[in-house]
Amino acid sequence: MAGNVRVWAAAVALIVAGGCGLAGGSDDKQAVGVVTKESAAPTGPQFEAISEPPTPAPSATTKKPASKPSSKPSVEKTQPAFWSELPPCAHYDKTKQVAKKKVKAALRAASTRIYWRTEAPTLRLNYPLVKAIAWQESGWQSNIHNCDGGAGIMQVMPNTVDMINNRFGLDYDPANYQDNAYVGANYLAWLTKWAEYNYFKGSYNLSPKKCKSVTSWCLLNVVISGYNAGSGGIEAAAPSKKLPNPEYVAAVRALMSRCQCDQF
Repeated sequence: MAGNVRVWAAAVALIVAGGCGLAGGSDDKQAVGVVTKESAAPTGPQFEAISEPPTPAPSATTKKPASKPSSKPSVEKTQPAFWSELPPCAHYDKTKQVAKKKVKAALRAASTRIYWRTEAPTLRLNYPLVKAIAWQESGWQSNIHNCDGGAGIMQVMPNTVDMINNRFGLDYDPANYQDNAYVGANYLAWLTKWAEYNYFKGSYNLSPKKCKSVTSWCLLNVVISGYNAGSGGIEAAAPSKKLPNPEYVAAVRALMSRCQCDQF
């Protein structure tokens, strides 16, 4: 999507890669799951046509996962360490940083939208998931750009933003922090629908209670993993049912429960 510097996660030691979602939209930019060839109900070739969005590139600096990651990683070990150091190609743009309270409001609004109103009206995101992804990706910094082109609070990638806007007649601007939140949430919703169709038939439940651990093959963990590794990374991992980036998933899962961002 657009380029914003992604968070340096101290414990996970990786620069996470963002993504964006796809769903239909109305004139007021609210995604409503427009029924087109690309977004038809999840049956046969029509659904397959929307199961191949641009795959966000995994971070080149991602460490190999620990052999036995803890099922309950401590917040201290997974909390991103912001502002300490940025890679040479990462930068802040010249726009004014949006206040964290405004970012929080935008993330709350994005997490409550129904992005598949026609095809999957029961698919709901939740604020803990959206806020944790955003904090892990950027520390809720609206003007940060990553080396790979990720931009803003959700570190959305340019090619995915273009795909969404072109296919569904939307005009999301990733430089706008509210649009950035909606694009990132759109992608999370798409990943949920895609993963459910391919691996978890019949359930859109993103509750942590559905997961045995932070590394198990469950819908929530796969969606979080896919935001960083892309659908291609999930497809490659599916035969073994081992997440391609367990440290990233563990970090986000920890932030869902306890996050520095909760103070805002």
